[in-house]
Amino acid sequence: MEIGVLGTGAVGAAIGAKLAQLGHQVKMGSRDAGNVKATAWAAQAGANASVGTFSDAAAFGKILFNCTSGQGALSALNLAGSANLKGKLLIDVSNPLDFSKGMPPTLTVCNTDSLGEQIQRSYPEAKVVKTLNTVNAFLMVEPSKLAGDHSMFLCGNDEGAKGQAREILTSWFGWKDVIDLGDITNARGTEMILPLWVRLYGHFKSPNFNFQIVR
Repeated sequence: MEIGVLGTGAVGAAIGAKLAQLGHQVKMGSRDAGNVKATAWAAQAGANASVGTFSDAAAFGKILFNCTSGQGALSALNLAGSANLKGKLLIDVSNPLDFSKGMPPTLTVCNTDSLGEQIQRSYPEAKVVKTLNTVNAFLMVEPSKLAGDHSMFLCGNDEGAKGQAREILTSWFGWKDVIDLGDITNARGTEMILPLWVRLYGHFKSPNFNFQIVR
């Protein structure tokens, strides 16, 4: 399948590499078609990997992953173009983290709104599903790096898109415990996990942890 990955950071690189390894055609998008990080990623990811602008990647992909930084997400999607997002599953992995005052970061939006909702409002014809934003990049695509059936959340307004995202999480990435929280307003909750996540990271001195929801 053709998949567009927006963003050249650790998250985009990990997700893009895993998808290419699984045999999908993956185009990584950035502001500059000659982005050095994207080009280096494609060289390592192999024949299934290519690069382009945000617009190129969004037009290419039948499924899209938003792996941009939270503060740059809306501008990146604007460059991707609403016509290229229309009708497509857009898996939003971004978090609204603000590092302008140092560590730990604050959230640019919370409580009564979320970045996931802002994206869905801005692109109402895209099928936004928020997921994977509560773990380290490498755990996103290899949950077996941790023992046990730890949990992943998802939320979104379109039931079909959530079903498609669940299949990606379970069949492609290997997640076993996927919890559907409901509509996209539940991104407020998953994004507000990040202040706790950052503090746990500081405590453990490692990003290799996750939450297990025990029923």
